[in-house]
Amino acid sequence: MIKVVRGNPTPEELAAALAVVQARAAAVANQPSGAPAPHDTWAPSTPVGAA
Repeated sequence: MIKVVRGNPTPEELAAALAVVQARAAAVANQPSGAPAPHDTWAPSTPVGAA
């Protein structure tokens, strides 16, 4: 379930966000068993404060 906590997204914005979530879930579901999880490109490559 997705809950909008703040703001008032348009139907188009909400559809775009859900499309991203669905695509990510499909990519994970289609990974062969034992395969490493896809790298999360949204996360920083170095720990915060390590620079």
